[in-house]
Amino acid sequence: MKNIVNLLILSSIFLASCEKTIDLYPQSNITTENFYKNATDVQTALNGCYNALRTPLLDEWKLTEMRSDNTIMYSSASKSAPNRELSDLDLFIPSTSHAAIYDYWIANYYNIRNINNILNSLNVNYDPATGKLNAATTKVEITDAQKKVISSEAAFIRAYHYFNLVRLYGGVMLIHEPIDPFEATKINRATTDEMYKLIIADLTYSIENGSTLKYASIPTANLGKANAWSAKALLAKVYLTLNRKTDAIPLLNDIIANSGYGLVSTYADVFSITNEMNKEVMFAIRYKAGGIGQGSPFPNLFAPELSGVAVINGDGSNFNAPCAELNSAYNALDNRNAVSIGVYGKALNNLYAKKMISQVSLKGDAENDWIVIRYADVLLMLAEAQGNTPASLALMNQTRARAGLPALTATTVTTTAIFEKELAAERRLEFVFENMRWFDLLRYNNTMPSLNAVAIMKANFSAMWTIHYSKYPTPPSLATIQSYVTDNKLLLPIPQREIDNNTKLVIPQNPGY
Repeated sequence: MKNIVNLLILSSIFLASCEKTIDLYPQSNITTENFYKNATDVQTALNGCYNALRTPLLDEWKLTEMRSDNTIMYSSASKSAPNRELSDLDLFIPSTSHAAIYDYWIANYYNIRNINNILNSLNVNYDPATGKLNAATTKVEITDAQKKVISSEAAFIRAYHYFNLVRLYGGVMLIHEPIDPFEATKINRATTDEMYKLIIADLTYSIENGSTLKYASIPTANLGKANAWSAKALLAKVYLTLNRKTDAIPLLNDIIANSGYGLVSTYADVFSITNEMNKEVMFAIRYKAGGIGQGSPFPNLFAPELSGVAVINGDGSNFNAPCAELNSAYNALDNRNAVSIGVYGKALNNLYAKKMISQVSLKGDAENDWIVIRYADVLLMLAEAQGNTPASLALMNQTRARAGLPALTATTVTTTAIFEKELAAERRLEFVFENMRWFDLLRYNNTMPSLNAVAIMKANFSAMWTIHYSKYPTPPSLATIQSYVTDNKLLLPIPQREIDNNTKLVIPQNPGY
């Protein structure tokens, strides 16, 4: 039974106001510290923050998978506004007022605000001067052990939000404590260095104070929640992003040696709704079917359009459709292909994202959890951190063996460039539709000289031109579409509403917008 608590009190205290900017702090929130009396109150608030992780996911696939070489906006001939907005993201031409770009931004900041309230109530505060979280005595009736676990999970969630924001938008507003509306208008964009300083501080604190129970000993109700192991995995990814590979290695080795997590035997079992929270899942955003408002919408969103009940009850929208170039990247022996990509109908590009789909009784009410961190990622991150070595090939061969692929050897992987190409290909097919590919491309752009995000996307446009992009209403030429992808456009624009609604500061827009 999943331990999911509805927001209830939180929704009235924290989310009663839907203001247009992140900086406006609702009047009802000014005395939120009075709400937290004991450990139960704070745990209820934290459960609400876990639930609130779902809201950014509604748009995250649009800003990650759709912008990568994995998926496309399926209905190329459609002139509807929602489809054209998806197309604009796919083509790297979103406006600064794009709805998904703003909705994702604001959803992250709403939950950051709630996390800040929790940490502040526990008197766990970030000191920018030292780059550390400091814990002091709190008025909340809570044991030291309870305080450590709750605050460690809260710090992890805040780091997770800011890590996603900084990778997608660059430096953003760094808000790490409750603030009033007047003070909020004085906060401009932080530098990326300042962003990562907080992210590392949060994750370091989470590691030091989070649960270190091995997987087999974790209580069922806590499976998938943040702990010291998931914090180490996320911090390792932060270090890889910053090209601090030597800092990532001990964290990843520790997980492999001591966490109790591991690969499950078959790829399909990782995502099966009858095998949820298996030993491969280190952190997940949880859903619960049953008509209680906790189900996942993604199976119906990703199932093929006009398929009736042939794939899923309630039909599908065919959003996040796999591109044919991705499908052709699979080796014929790779069993992940049939698990990940489905084929429906006889249209030219008749593929759909199958991996996230399970049957539903009610439309938009699926059981599927959204896995954020899994053990396979730990293996492949360690291979990336170590570089072209026999040990790295052995790590990659673990996921390849499960996929039914032959082992890589030093005989065939003879150069760093070949190693990086093989690693990128393995990560792409292992984590397809898990919102990782775009973040991987951004990281490779800075850490692997042989891989270039702009060049990869231009090649994808070329491969998909005849089958997809040439079918657009009055399509631009291939050269024009390729010209849309530039280094500047690897970042999203800062939402225009944030810039326009602050009359106290000039908030700089990202170059190219």
